[in-house]
Amino acid sequence: MNIHFIAIGGSAMHNLAIALHNKGYLVTGSDDTIHDPSKSRLEKKGLLPKEFGWFPEKITEQLDVIILGMHAKKDNPELLQAQDMGLKIYSYPEFLYEQSKDKTRVVIGGSHGKTTITSMILHVLDYNDMEVDYMVGAQLEGFETMVHLTKENEFMVLEGDEYLSSPIDRRPKFHLYKPNIALLSGIAWDHINVFPTFEGYVNQFRIFTDSLTDGGIMVYNEEDAILKEVVESSTHSIKKYEYSTPVHQIDDGVTYIDTPDGLMPLEIFGDHNLQNLAGAKWVCQHMGIDEEDFYEAIASFKGASKRLEKIAESSETVIYKDFAHSPSKVKATTEAVKKQYAQRDVIACLELHTYSSLNAEFLAEYNGALDKADKAVVFYSPHAVKIKQLDSVSEQQISNAFQRDDLIIFTNPTEFKEFLFSQNLDQSAVVLMSSGNYGGLDFEEIKQLV
Repeated sequence: MNIHFIAIGGSAMHNLAIALHNKGYLVTGSDDTIHDPSKSRLEKKGLLPKEFGWFPEKITEQLDVIILGMHAKKDNPELLQAQDMGLKIYSYPEFLYEQSKDKTRVVIGGSHGKTTITSMILHVLDYNDMEVDYMVGAQLEGFETMVHLTKENEFMVLEGDEYLSSPIDRRPKFHLYKPNIALLSGIAWDHINVFPTFEGYVNQFRIFTDSLTDGGIMVYNEEDAILKEVVESSTHSIKKYEYSTPVHQIDDGVTYIDTPDGLMPLEIFGDHNLQNLAGAKWVCQHMGIDEEDFYEAIASFKGASKRLEKIAESSETVIYKDFAHSPSKVKATTEAVKKQYAQRDVIACLELHTYSSLNAEFLAEYNGALDKADKAVVFYSPHAVKIKQLDSVSEQQISNAFQRDDLIIFTNPTEFKEFLFSQNLDQSAVVLMSSGNYGGLDFEEIKQLV
């Protein structure tokens, strides 16, 4: 099969390109810019475009399939050429479904935790020598790519994102997978540029629930009241299995989970991660992994990349970075760090970086998100607000949104860095939350703080 990628350099797209190349397909692609790690990984496989830009002449009758990435625009010259020629154009999720429609599809969705849960499942399956196809939204330790496709594997494990499929396909990605087994971790309003009302956002999860195959299995977090109502009110002919936070205890900075064989120490912590673990266990059991084998494997799970990832530690100080940026994720991460390190001062730093987080109308959703931190810091770039063509956001608006009189706010990356390096971090736990990098913060340099 001859496949061409329009916008091959994206995190998801380049991984799919490599997976299809590894499967033996002829793969080409274009993009207007490609950064590392995508660039070096594509180059290693001989898939890096010779020059950046869009070239309609690359679109020929010899192509069997076009895969269109979200980075491309509707008026992309290569896309217009493919449409004029009547070539088959797939979105990323649409093509993944085509690759897995004869397999048992396991889809992990929810506003938060889906990458971690998918990572947990893949870790357990790998530990137990069970080979599956997969697509996950983070680079996992021990896995070469974020996408793996074969002809022979029985299962396909998919992280199910609710964001749009492509510039010309406005359906949420997870609506296209038609799972046999699904999990939903929770619902908290996000992507307001696409779903301007909370009700509209919630409805995407109703549609997903009803998209399962007849007789399919839905695993869901019963502690999320909105999700519980969505799943339990569905009249679709599916089996429903709820989960909740498992019994556990914390001793000297280590979380122990209660298992049939007694207390077992974990590498991860936080109620949200314990819920993730409980959900992953249900899914793994439905895939044929017994409970004892699950616990043995999960004991060594250290977390997905950038999800409460420990970047430095000494006897006095620990520093984490976390992808958290939406209000529910920020709240869960901050509370988890404080609960794990109850005797330490918690310094919680948040970068407002996404379209939703920089939207003045959405800011109120952050009320209380940093309450558990002993010192709460918010960084945002007024330049990023302009780039996203949003109304300007003032420091006073941010302060009012978080409802903390002692909130520290920075708009200058140099001043934020100077603040970090001036702190006395004895008996402290620091968490840096962002989907960005605080205007160019070097996380390797941060290790010098401990």
